[in-house]
Amino acid sequence: MQTITIETVKKNGWLIFEGIAGSRAYGLDTPSSDTDIKGVFVLPKELFYSLDYVPQASNATNDIVYFELKRFIELLAKNNPNILELLALPDECILYRHPLMEKIQPAVFLSRLCEQTFANYAYSQIKKAWGLEKKMANPVEPERKSLLDFCYVYAGHQSMSLSTFLLHRNWRQENIGLRSVSHLRDSYEMFYSMDGHYSGILKKESANDVTLSSINAQAIPVGLLYFNKDGYSVYCKKYKEYWDWVAKRNDTRYTQNQQHGKNYDAKNMMHVFRLLMMAQEIALEQRINVRRTDRDFLLAIKRGYFEYKDLLERAGTIQAKLPELFKQSGLPLTPDLSHINNLLINMRMAYYQ
Repeated sequence: MQTITIETVKKNGWLIFEGIAGSRAYGLDTPSSDTDIKGVFVLPKELFYSLDYVPQASNATNDIVYFELKRFIELLAKNNPNILELLALPDECILYRHPLMEKIQPAVFLSRLCEQTFANYAYSQIKKAWGLEKKMANPVEPERKSLLDFCYVYAGHQSMSLSTFLLHRNWRQENIGLRSVSHLRDSYEMFYSMDGHYSGILKKESANDVTLSSINAQAIPVGLLYFNKDGYSVYCKKYKEYWDWVAKRNDTRYTQNQQHGKNYDAKNMMHVFRLLMMAQEIALEQRINVRRTDRDFLLAIKRGYFEYKDLLERAGTIQAKLPELFKQSGLPLTPDLSHINNLLINMRMAYYQ
């Protein structure tokens, strides 16, 4: 099957639209902002009808994404916020526009679906900001804890950590044997042998559970071990999520978030309000305002001027008003899919002719 790339689309002249999207289109860019390019292309007949059909093409960093006409129209019909805004880019952000694109007008697609699509996207940004807040406020140590750190021993009428228990006796975990205790979840009788008769508490450092040994019926236990298995599972998940995030995070953006000291991703919160305000404007004005007139307020959020809880409350107030605004907007409940389908057919036929 043929691979369709950004270069393939451009070289073959399939592109019918290309524009600068994202922060530069919103007027919210800073010197460190990336340049996001979005475009629309039409596959030639032989590829459109074949198994080689592809819905979109992008570069390695996803800074440039082109959508095949069918996919583009599908996303518009779903009132996807990132796609709808391409219909209202400022003139200086439009790099190329084929006359065929004049057939695609925002009024054909805007509907009361925007209440949910914009609000849901805003909510996803809140979750991202909150997720960063948790990570920044609760860093995880680089050295990974062992399963043994989640084990506790009851012996001699007192409980203690396994490490303390072993240290006091100058024992090694490799000389411990464990036997399950009936009706006590994650609890084990402990036995000791310095002759290597037992399998130890764990066989290898990466083990996810303790190891059981074959125990003589006459053996006397030295204590009762409890393994906090649930706590260990939660820790392993948290450790992986945190250090995966560290590996993938944008260090410049992270440093900016540290500098404003509010422990949340300010850029995500800025987009929360951009999306909510755009939804409100669609309901009130029946149009998409890409270039932001509330730029100063949005950039103040990005610089961390507001407390996280205050922004959440403010966002909640805007979101709560949206259902009534859209109800009174005069917009259709959903786009007219029959009309849109005919539009797509006519555009493709015109292009091929």
